[in-house]
Amino acid sequence: MIIHPIPPLFDKNSKTLILGSFPSVKSRESSFFYGHKQNRFWQVISKIFDEKTPVTIEEKKQLILSNNLALWDVIGSCDIDGSADSSIKNAKANDLTIILNTAQIQRIFVNGKTALKYYDKLIKPTINRQAVLLPSTSPANAVYSLEKLVEEWKIIKN
Repeated sequence: MIIHPIPPLFDKNSKTLILGSFPSVKSRESSFFYGHKQNRFWQVISKIFDEKTPVTIEEKKQLILSNNLALWDVIGSCDIDGSADSSIKNAKANDLTIILNTAQIQRIFVNGKTALKYYDKLIKPTINRQAVLLPSTSPANAVYSLEKLVEEWKIIKN
């Protein structure tokens, strides 16, 4: 069983919550979200908000918070082989009330189908809020070019 090692990123001004499934090996090693160099999350977010792609964790935090976003993952602990979402077993949810009781979250988005699957199973029954599926920024989602991801993800800016 691996426990999620990264605290949620949000503040009282966060209005849009973005949830992944569970941190990859690289993210767990760096103790921050989307740590794999080939994951396109940071490129997508920076293009949507017309900012330069962040490099350091501090720059990444600034990009998220300055655009009223919040970031975390659906799963708080699970058994997983490496970074493979398909291998997730015994998943337990993160407690989103930490964010929902502090910030005025208006919309919830999930990064990829695995995040949606576990959101609908583990979280939605408790908080009774719909999450909107966005295509995964993972390098495993080769069907989507960076441009196509940016196009789909623009909805978070509205």
